[in-house]
Amino acid sequence: MTLPLRPVSTVGALADALRTRVLSGEIEPGTPLPEQEIAASYGVARPTVREALASLVHEGLLRRERNRSAYVPEVTISDLQDLMYVRRPLEDLMVRAVAGRRVPAAEAALRRWDALPADAPWSESVAEHMELHQALIEAAGSPRLERLYSVLAAETRLGMVRLRAVYRDRDVVVREHRELLDAIAEGPVEHARAAMAAHLSHTWGSDPHS
Repeated sequence: MTLPLRPVSTVGALADALRTRVLSGEIEPGTPLPEQEIAASYGVARPTVREALASLVHEGLLRRERNRSAYVPEVTISDLQDLMYVRRPLEDLMVRAVAGRRVPAAEAALRRWDALPADAPWSESVAEHMELHQALIEAAGSPRLERLYSVLAAETRLGMVRLRAVYRDRDVVVREHRELLDAIAEGPVEHARAAMAAHLSHTWGSDPHS
């Protein structure tokens, strides 16, 4: 089946289409993405496919090895635990700086997340989740913290894909983030830090296959 794309930027449109499928879990980890098959499916030239795949490899959403098609990397429970090992101190630094105030951009991301239609692809939840946490990090006012956090963005997004099996009801995860933002805004700092630590342990400590 041919899936036509708008000619805005064919490479960008194809990358967006593939990104949505990856972040919605439609393309499962380990599934190869042969350039010729993608070109035929979307009705585009192979150089276009090559550029789009390269973009997603650069983002960390795909991996490419010598003599092998690009594929979605597997994020294991061990990977998630190590990701949290690094994320926790960064999120804690953010909370220390932000506790006691609202972050409008994070609140806006939560409202958009909550307003998504029930049948919205999981990729849209992933996007708003990332916007919310990124807004909190930026509110801390440390460019270096932002840079460190951005390095973890791809694995965090892929981790959210894995959590799709845990949070079948989007309202639950939205409510948890509402409670987190309230705890950060209301303070005091130690209460906000504890809320963030609990949030990360609860959300990312879940094994969708257990």
